[in-house]
Amino acid sequence: MNNLSIKNFKITPLDNPNFVQPVRLHYSQNDILKSWEAVKAHDSVSILLYHTQKEAFLLVKQFRAPVYMHHDEYKYTYELCAGIIDKDTSLLQIAKEEIDEECGFNVELENIEKITSFFTNVGVSGSKQYLYFTNIDDSIKIHNGGGINDEQIQTYYLPLKEAKEFIYDESKAKTPGLMFAFYWFFEKYKKDL
Repeated sequence: MNNLSIKNFKITPLDNPNFVQPVRLHYSQNDILKSWEAVKAHDSVSILLYHTQKEAFLLVKQFRAPVYMHHDEYKYTYELCAGIIDKDTSLLQIAKEEIDEECGFNVELENIEKITSFFTNVGVSGSKQYLYFTNIDDSIKIHNGGGINDEQIQTYYLPLKEAKEFIYDESKAKTPGLMFAFYWFFEKYKKDL
């Protein structure tokens, strides 16, 4: 996937969506009638993974069509392992499954630590993301990851000593949640970096 080729990229109306629902919101704010275009979307979980033997964060790297639509110089985004909340099970279980599917590690539920939650894309979807952390090592690696079905996810080890520089590297498309998670880790575990 390193030689990613994107062809025939076009934008069409969204009919019968699977994961998002475009809507128009109508409301009164301080007695002024207003409307807003929005998207109903799933909440999600994301997990900061720290590989203790490699002294590196394990990220996922993948093509994101909406990013490419606006900024075609970015063929990949660098993200935390993550997934939508689309089933009736615990958030920890969903986090565990995403770590397995995307990254190939079998982490026990009791080893996944909640950091916090926050809202993403507040002007469009207002979805909530639940942020978690866990350590990983080669003893719990069960396969190479990569996602399920046709996700085409790559795993990417970012050495801890390069993480602060990575945050400010604008040549890499990344999410604010990833940057926040790094700072949380530095504050809690590695203040001397």
